[in-house]
Amino acid sequence: MKKILILLFCFFTCVFGAQEIKLIKGQAVFLELDKNNFIELKNQNKTIPTFNHPKNENKILAIFALPYKNPPKSTKLIAIYKNKQQEFIINASEGNYKSEQIQVAKNKVFPPKNVQDRIKKEFQEANAIYTSYTPKALYDGTFAIPLASFITSDFGKARIFNNQVASYHSGTDFRALSGTPIYAANSGIVKIAKNRYYAGNSVVIDHGLGIYSQYYHLSKINVKNGQKVKKGELIGLSGATGRVSGPHLHFGILVAQKQVDPLDFIKKFNALFDEI
Repeated sequence: MKKILILLFCFFTCVFGAQEIKLIKGQAVFLELDKNNFIELKNQNKTIPTFNHPKNENKILAIFALPYKNPPKSTKLIAIYKNKQQEFIINASEGNYKSEQIQVAKNKVFPPKNVQDRIKKEFQEANAIYTSYTPKALYDGTFAIPLASFITSDFGKARIFNNQVASYHSGTDFRALSGTPIYAANSGIVKIAKNRYYAGNSVVIDHGLGIYSQYYHLSKINVKNGQKVKKGELIGLSGATGRVSGPHLHFGILVAQKQVDPLDFIKKFNALFDEI
């Protein structure tokens, strides 16, 4: 009888107990859920999309990301099944982000009025893309780093332009002389291929399932909007366009409508393909 009670206690604890997850702001986590009898994953009244695990046919996945700016201290997610519920409590952590000083042209810190409409339009165009959702995977297996080079600026640093705190760094910068070939981190469809005020010559690729990769400050763009690209395909050449202090590649990942640490995301995403 004692063994039965212990087993029953463990069963109900596993089914109804909340799983607490500590997550640094500006990072994403992959939640693994049992596929059998699964109905939906909820964040308050919002349903979070799920997709098949690439290696485990009995599991499905959901991506949850915390914004860098003002993340909620705690978020409750509820996985609803036919005969049970499972709770996930995501607790936000500040992380160990630093700051850096950057000297750029004054008009790139406080843009003149004649370009403010352009900046607003570019923001609205990008936001419309990032808030849309392609409900299928366009990627081909694991993600690759688009450039094998030294990292000059990590994700999450406070950007102090000309002694004025203007923003945080939403991607990872790689050292690259102008004209260095840049390759697609994974397969997908090009959603942005144009010059923009801050990002300069930009390429953004939709990889499906709310995952986008970003390549900024290029000297040349080799792809067109709407074009299908394969992982490792040449998409442009590095440069020094937009708000920069010198030539480099800014590489970003946006997932679930949040900018996240691209290297952390790739590490976690690729680990899914190692699971048995």
